[in-house]
Amino acid sequence: MKTTLLIPIYNDRESLKKLIENINNEAKDLKSEISIVVINDASSQQIIDNYQNLENIHSFEIINMRENRGHARCIASGLKYIFEKKEFDFVIPMDGDGEDRPEEIKNFIELSKKVGDKSIVGERVKRSESLFFKFCYQFHKFLTLAFTGKSIKFGNFTCLSKSTIKKMLDEKATWNSFSGSLKKIEKDLISTPSIRGKRYFGPSQMNFFNLLKHSLSIISVFRKTVLIRSALFIIFYILLIKSYASVITSLPLVLLLIMIYSISSLALRENIDELNNSLTNIHEIDKIK
Repeated sequence: MKTTLLIPIYNDRESLKKLIENINNEAKDLKSEISIVVINDASSQQIIDNYQNLENIHSFEIINMRENRGHARCIASGLKYIFEKKEFDFVIPMDGDGEDRPEEIKNFIELSKKVGDKSIVGERVKRSESLFFKFCYQFHKFLTLAFTGKSIKFGNFTCLSKSTIKKMLDEKATWNSFSGSLKKIEKDLISTPSIRGKRYFGPSQMNFFNLLKHSLSIISVFRKTVLIRSALFIIFYILLIKSYASVITSLPLVLLLIMIYSISSLALRENIDELNNSLTNIHEIDKIK
């Protein structure tokens, strides 16, 4: 079995170096050929370092992009590059900061041998952030379920089959939201428990604003369902408050309209042409091994 790890990175060289070392340590016990593709999202700092321990890694390359395009588009570009340029059976996208734990790669690989061509998602069962962030994350999951009817309990840390990647590269939503696109194109995903680890260095990059944007990006993938459910809610709510109309009772309607506007704006980020042409953003490729 050939497994490629896809790691988007931006200005986090120390974490990447430690992650590569930990992956190498884990790879010695894996019955799979492990390759690593790092997508450097036009970092302002030097990403290449002295990687001394790579004996258990089959190949390792860093794809340096000309323009910074964000996490989701980094992953989309990486999937396209791997699909067109590499030999593989499965691709595991994972963050480069340690929050996606290398020791869980083994679980993905062992499970992938049992499920055939199906893709696997790491369902978050435990997180390491603050209590406030955990509350916001639970609210994000509730909001997504309420407006889309989809329960999305996973992030980028997944194990994707070749057939799933082909579908994702034909889906314009992949350019905007990884998890939203995956949930849209695959109805039969296999779940495995995953614990969110702690960053190797520095604070988490996922603040409240980024989480809100992430949540709305996922919801925008299912905007037709959102519009139908929102219209029903508006009708029901107006009937409910018609005798008690005020600025305060109108607030939920205002917030809903703001949300609809936001997801409509985020939906404009979906672009199959940009996804198809994403490899033109590659500046150079450093083959480390």
